[in-house]
Amino acid sequence: MSYFENIRTFVRVYELGSMSAAGRDLRISPAVTSARISQLEDHLSVRLFQRTTRSLTPTAQGKAFYGGACSVLDAVDYAEAQVSDLTENPKGQLHVAAPLGVGRRLIAPHVPEFTAQYPLIDVRLRMTDRTVDMTTEGLDLAFHLGQPADSNLRQRKISDVARVLVASPDYIAARGHPADGAALVNDKHECLNLRFPGALEFQWQLMTEDGPQRFRVSGRLESDDGDVLTDWALAGQGVAMKPRFEVAEHLSNGALVVVAADTPPMPVQMSCLYTHRRHQDPKTRLFMEFMIDRIGDAIRTAERLS
Repeated sequence: MSYFENIRTFVRVYELGSMSAAGRDLRISPAVTSARISQLEDHLSVRLFQRTTRSLTPTAQGKAFYGGACSVLDAVDYAEAQVSDLTENPKGQLHVAAPLGVGRRLIAPHVPEFTAQYPLIDVRLRMTDRTVDMTTEGLDLAFHLGQPADSNLRQRKISDVARVLVASPDYIAARGHPADGAALVNDKHECLNLRFPGALEFQWQLMTEDGPQRFRVSGRLESDDGDVLTDWALAGQGVAMKPRFEVAEHLSNGALVVVAADTPPMPVQMSCLYTHRRHQDPKTRLFMEFMIDRIGDAIRTAERLS
């Protein structure tokens, strides 16, 4: 079994690019992580990584070994999944990703109930608003807002999510109440944007009388965390585009107000993304079905109350 664990450790070091990060992910110490890589290199009689004090880079041999190592892990995971399916006692680690707002409000609150029903499943929830790579990050399932960039992934639609443009009463008092997307641009409103390295120019797609149109908005503040944008909007710093369920409480208590209502944002689809192989795993299917019902109910309730 130690050789198999060495392979699993190698794959996580390769994918995460760090001994310490892989150790945290596998819940082992950096010393054990390093020892496992060294044992694997001794067994193969090759160097799998070039190590310096500041970086760790896979060698040509390491890159070649990675593909085969993933195939080995996939085969073992699939075999264990079949046994779990037959025994109705699924077990193992489940790696799930979700946008920050979705993860915090719709998924994380229900994880304890899920693990209480399935105590042999360990849930690793990673929350980020950036686009994740399911293959390289070793994910079983990812919740996603919008259309996935990777057409090879399969998706299960959960719901169409209404979005709104919001600002605080203080911002409106200082800058005026924009009626539509044209006012946002022409009056140079401070638009708070979600942005990542390499992102394109900001354009908000809004619904007009002539159909969907893109408006090139601008603003001084941007972040890669959607909840930060909400906090800035609450602080009177500008206009934010948000899923309605994320700001439902603030709309109901008046801390935020819908603006540019004549040209509302286009709804965005929420879905579960997975690979064909991952869907064969019973713990993935169980988690997906468990969360889909609860997420859909939560979104509908929030939109109704706001």
